Amino acid sequence: MKNILFFTLSSSVFLFACAKEQVKTVNPHATPEARKLLDFLYEIQGRYTLSGQHNFIASGSKYTELIKEKTGKYPIVWGSDFSFCYEGDEPIKFQHCGPLNLEVPGDFTSMEDWRSRKVNFTGLTPQEARQKMVANAIEKYQQGFIITLMWHACPPGYGDCCDGKKIWAMENRPSQEEWDELTIDGTELNRAWKQQADTIAGYLKQLQNANVPVLWRPYHEMNGVWFWWCNHKGENGFKKLWIMMYNYFVNDHQLNNLVWVWNTNAPREIPGDEAFAYKEFWPSHDYVDVLAADVYRNDWKQSHHDDLIKLANGKPIAIGEAAPPPNVKVLETQPNWAWFMPWGNLVLWGNGIEIYKELFSSGKVLAKEDVTRDKNGSYRITRD
Repeated sequence: MKNILFFTLSSSVFLFACAKEQVKTVNPHATPEARKLLDFLYEIQGRYTLSGQHNFIASGSKYTELIKEKTGKYPIVWGSDFSFCYEGDEPIKFQHCGPLNLEVPGDFTSMEDWRSRKVNFTGLTPQEARQKMVANAIEKYQQGFIITLMWHACPPGYGDCCDGKKIWAMENRPSQEEWDELTIDGTELNRAWKQQADTIAGYLKQLQNANVPVLWRPYHEMNGVWFWWCNHKGENGFKKLWIMMYNYFVNDHQLNNLVWVWNTNAPREIPGDEAFAYKEFWPSHDYVDVLAADVYRNDWKQSHHDDLIKLANGKPIAIGEAAPPPNVKVLETQPNWAWFMPWGNLVLWGNGIEIYKELFSSGKVLAKEDVTRDKNGSYRITRD
């Protein structure tokens, strides 16, 4: 009888321990820091939204510092981009995304003003620019920021440098035959993709070695019609590229510090600038930790939020990019956004700064000053 009682108690303790250690990350080998970051996103669901700010790779932390200067608080999510090296004769058309060898766009307040300015090259190589960014990300994490990174990637075969028209391919996107070659292991195009991916994986490994978890959102806005990786629907479409990158980074490169953020665009029906339904590009729950949408032009339709929640089935959702930020009324009706991130200098356009001030005073949005992280990587909200 004693042995049975001991087994029952031991089993209960074991089950309780397993419940406490339940892994929410899709990568079962995720680092403790990555797990705790994702745990924090689950914790704040529907209660708080984290503030964020994108910084162009050549700008260091310029726009994060600018928000602090103008509002008195730091956005807690620090974003940047592995980007690409621009080659071509129309740099002004691609300056908005922050190519690593172009100067950061000026603090303009209109598209007309922006397009009238001269664009200068920085002279930085991809290696120099990316290494500076990685060092900055490590420093920012150690200061208490949360790191999110993306990659405006040239098409496979072009390495790190290409004309922006190769990335913003529009109707010159890969054919289904080319897409199949890209996503079949061992083909020439697949090997070219791996060479590019190896380069980025090397920088992500530096972040892993520094115990920095990353909200990793590659191949964003895949449901649009602009990037070369866009508008490949169905089982043989974008899904294959996403799963290929996940398996290559997790299984081959053993990158376990990544929280995988599948980042769509808010659906829209603008001719020549469409973005289609989320579900047509969904790679499945087995390969996604967080679902995100980019929302521009004040297009805060309730369905952008609600449809993502339905697809997420309990996973966190976020606003990967925005301009302007969502205002307080938006977050009242769309409370599940885990974070939002204005895009670079676009936070200055319109009334973005005034919106940010209202958000910080609302009690709903968390700044860096409102969150602490202990030595084990666990997060705690310190505001009342």
